Amino acid sequence: MAISFQVENVKIPDIKKRKISAWIKAVAGSYSKSIGEIAYLFCDDEKILEVNRQYLKHDFYTDIITFDYSEGDQISGDIFISLDTVRSNSQLYTTDYQEELHRVIIHGILHLCGLDDGTEADQKSMRDAENKALKLLNLNEWQFTKG
Repeated sequence: MAISFQVENVKIPDIKKRKISAWIKAVAGSYSKSIGEIAYLFCDDEKILEVNRQYLKHDFYTDIITFDYSEGDQISGDIFISLDTVRSNSQLYTTDYQEELHRVIIHGILHLCGLDDGTEADQKSMRDAENKALKLLNLNEWQFTKG
């Protein structure tokens, strides 16, 4: 079981890896899921566009692409996050950049836990789940400061 954080064409974002990993495990656990191999790749818009074109046949920028390799109740996957789009979305939605980054980080995990955002109703459920997860991160921040 491992959560890794890698970068391509960008600097590593200012995140506390142990805190974020503990949070991810807590959120997955709330869906009765355990963590397998989760690889985050933080990148720029050009890289995510390349991935979107190559694997999904989509010709547009996005903030996150999640590849799901989960088996049973153990979630695994590759999660590509464009820091360029996260930054522009934080400006567009007038949210704090760190909050937007955390929202996108957990969005990928929620997909691996079985949530979808294909319909308007699914999008509302996903947003509610993201907000609940963000509250968990903020309320329990003291738990993640050790180690």
